[in-house]
Amino acid sequence: MTKTATDPTDTMRGLEDAPAAVLAGGGRLAVAQPAAGQAAMLTPDEGLKALSLRPHLVCHVGFLVDRLGLLSRMTRSEARSAVGAQAHFDLAELFAFVYPARPALPSPAGIAEAVGIANAAMEDGLPNLIRQCARTILAALASDSSLNPHEAARFVIFLERANWPWARLVRESLARRNCDFDDIASLSSLNIPERLPDWEDKGWAAPPDTRPVEEQEVEAVFASMAGPDAEARAGQRLYCAEAAQAFAPRDKASENEILLAEAGTGLGKTLGYLAPAHLWARRNGATVWISTYSRNLQHQIQREANRAYPDKALQKQKVVIRKGRENYLCLLNFAERIASLGPHSGRAGVLGVLIARWVMASRDGDMVGGDFPSWLPALFTFSAQGDIYTSATAAGLGITDRRGECVHSACAHYRKCFIERAIRAARKAEIVIANHALVITQAALDQALEPLRPKGEQRGSGRIRRLILDEGHHIFDAADSAFSSHLTAMEAFELRRWLRGGEPRGRRARSLASRIGELIEDNEKGEKALAGIIAAARILPGPGWQGRIRADMPDGPFESFLALIRAQVLARSPLRGPYMRQAPCHPLPPGLDEVKSELEQALKALMVPISELAGVLLERLDSDARRLDNAQRARIEATVLSLKRRGEIVLRGWRDMLASLDKPAQTDQEADKFVSWFAVDYAAGREGDVGMHRHWIDPTIPLAEAVLKPVDGAIITSATLKDRPPDVPDDWASAEMRTGVRHLPFRVRRSIHDSPFDYAGQTRILAVTDVDRNNDNQIAAAYRELFLAARGGALGLFTSIDRLRRVHKRLLGPLGRQGLTLYAQHVDPMDNATLVDLFRAETDSCLLGATAMRDGIDVPGQALRLIVLDRVPWSRPDILERTRSKAFGGGAWRDMMVRLRLRQAFGRLVRKHDDRGVFVVLDSRLTKRFTTAFPSNVEVERVGLVDTIETVERFLAEPF
Repeated sequence: MTKTATDPTDTMRGLEDAPAAVLAGGGRLAVAQPAAGQAAMLTPDEGLKALSLRPHLVCHVGFLVDRLGLLSRMTRSEARSAVGAQAHFDLAELFAFVYPARPALPSPAGIAEAVGIANAAMEDGLPNLIRQCARTILAALASDSSLNPHEAARFVIFLERANWPWARLVRESLARRNCDFDDIASLSSLNIPERLPDWEDKGWAAPPDTRPVEEQEVEAVFASMAGPDAEARAGQRLYCAEAAQAFAPRDKASENEILLAEAGTGLGKTLGYLAPAHLWARRNGATVWISTYSRNLQHQIQREANRAYPDKALQKQKVVIRKGRENYLCLLNFAERIASLGPHSGRAGVLGVLIARWVMASRDGDMVGGDFPSWLPALFTFSAQGDIYTSATAAGLGITDRRGECVHSACAHYRKCFIERAIRAARKAEIVIANHALVITQAALDQALEPLRPKGEQRGSGRIRRLILDEGHHIFDAADSAFSSHLTAMEAFELRRWLRGGEPRGRRARSLASRIGELIEDNEKGEKALAGIIAAARILPGPGWQGRIRADMPDGPFESFLALIRAQVLARSPLRGPYMRQAPCHPLPPGLDEVKSELEQALKALMVPISELAGVLLERLDSDARRLDNAQRARIEATVLSLKRRGEIVLRGWRDMLASLDKPAQTDQEADKFVSWFAVDYAAGREGDVGMHRHWIDPTIPLAEAVLKPVDGAIITSATLKDRPPDVPDDWASAEMRTGVRHLPFRVRRSIHDSPFDYAGQTRILAVTDVDRNNDNQIAAAYRELFLAARGGALGLFTSIDRLRRVHKRLLGPLGRQGLTLYAQHVDPMDNATLVDLFRAETDSCLLGATAMRDGIDVPGQALRLIVLDRVPWSRPDILERTRSKAFGGGAWRDMMVRLRLRQAFGRLVRKHDDRGVFVVLDSRLTKRFTTAFPSNVEVERVGLVDTIETVERFLAEPF
């Protein structure tokens, strides 16, 4: 198209006509007209009406409308429907388009900081700040060559046809750069995946050496990584020296080097184990795997590890993050999704463009915790146009790989794939930062597949040899998830989709035949096996199974089995919890034994052709060895692995579960190993899944066998490994039990390093004795007054999500009227990481959260100065918990779990030497046997609410 010149004064025309609107104190909407000075303050109802009548300049309309809806007389859906008809100028959308992979908080101050505007809290108010941000971003687009304006120009006409409010202003800014604008009919015409660079396969690293590292050498590396201005910490250096011993060569095939190390908060354990890990990996041409529980900690460790590599290119090569496939963008899923987005696709098309912009700029394609703006999907969760995007999370977009449908080398984008790139990068890296779920699941799979490997085939050279398990207190839960089995409707439905594809025809999901059909062309045995799989898979629950089961009209033995389970659960578990109803398996309901036998035979009939097809593919690896290139061989191997995992592990596991129902649990020979139950799961108040569950009573038994024994050396570390029961000063039994080291046939080394903080001077701990924990009004009033006493900087922790939501409704208005912003997990349309980032940045805000906030956030400084816990964190008394309690000591187990959770919650409060704060539990049941969870030099005061409020005000006002 013809280039045009535009007067800079015209660039903001249209935007300057739009009022700017932001949330203000008291939940009001501050609206500043372009020509007006003072902003008008509107009530929530007035604000929603104003937003529904004309476009405004806003920042993150999803959060804005949800917040106003909660405070108004409208329901949330009514508020979204009213405002969704307007096309607002959303500053967050403009930022995501111009700076697609740059981190920023989706708030006026957050975006102002990201674009370099100083003193974001402007005296003339936030409405004018977001207008200034918009001007700055558009001006940068018109002048900053680093932004690659020609790449942005490709999308402009498409966005204009999609009626994106910013499209004309973006065009005018880019026209000043003499850009050409592509007239595209759909996003797919840009062929975005093909414009990405290919990954390079450099093969596996050579077998590592086994040279040890000496303490003096580790000390030198530690000093270099810490830097000359680092604070001297004797405990950190001792921890580092002890960690180095875990990298000693193995002396016996039957023993390895394992260190169980508790390192108190603030010690600096990350740098303490990174120094010897880096030195050992560099010296031996090897890889050290570091595993965490939370995604956020993965990126924190990456930043610390990068200190060892001053050159950024070397950092990218030597330090790699690995996650499960479900975290990464799938280019094939993305291409299929955008293929349907024409120029008149409205908001869905706009989101498609913003994701496409991110794809071209992303470092690694990581959509969950990486450089993807996690707050972006929430901008598109409501619209009068009924867009196809309904989830406020990246996973909900349906463009990550969650169903195991990868076609590997048959994919048109295989050589561009972010997942394959990360896998190959990890093979040659020195530090790989993964998570417990990936490490344990992969180890469990390797172990399960070992008996199924052809004779003479060895494990891959990518086996983990040196492993550091950070957040070691979560290993028990991670192993519990990895080694459990679930014979449920949703698990079976997903297997059916993996085998048969989307049903009815035309629905998104690739079948097994479409993924591997050409691999077995002209192979009669393979084609017969594939046809047998497709036919036998009909016994798995298909579309509409929920309605048939609820109507007691099941189709086939699997649905009949599920219907009988559902009836038993509903009959024997009359009091439904918010998420699940459970019932013991025995005595079996009438008719289940016969249906179970029929289902066992049907599953066997499905296993047989799956095993036959895997055998055909393995034969081809041998017979066509001279003709198969690396990509084809990798694809066949991956397909065989998937077939074996689903056909010979999952289906065999289901058959074992059915067989275990033949005898009551009391006579089951494996009763001391496993516990099973029937359950109906609920989501948003509706039945979501039904089936049978089976867990190891002690999941660290398979953990020790699959993860701890095979490695040459491991460090298991955390600030809260050990329990602190009363009158037991040095209890390692709990740590050894929860990490699995007690199942090793040799002793492991143990070390403990206390926190360097002065908890007696920096904290106060109070148990409130006169608040009724079962009265929502009293609980809400306590939270309100305590948050006000602290003037924000408060984290409210809840043991129940339902209670959190009920209390949130009672707090939002009163806190807002006092100028305190309240954020809440499970309420606000933001992911947890964004909520924590907002809370951390706004030092006088408040945050409500549940388990994830209790165990996995790091908020140093004044932003967190008060923690309020709604009640003593007992475990939910479900069947699994009751069984484990009985196996691990009854009351001692239950008390230990309470103390460990209290330790984790208290550990959020002080993160630096100059932090100070108050920890409050609104529960008189915080008895002496639980208070040993806290530092021994801090007295737990049992007082009434009034005295607690006064203590919070007085302590936080004192100089420190």
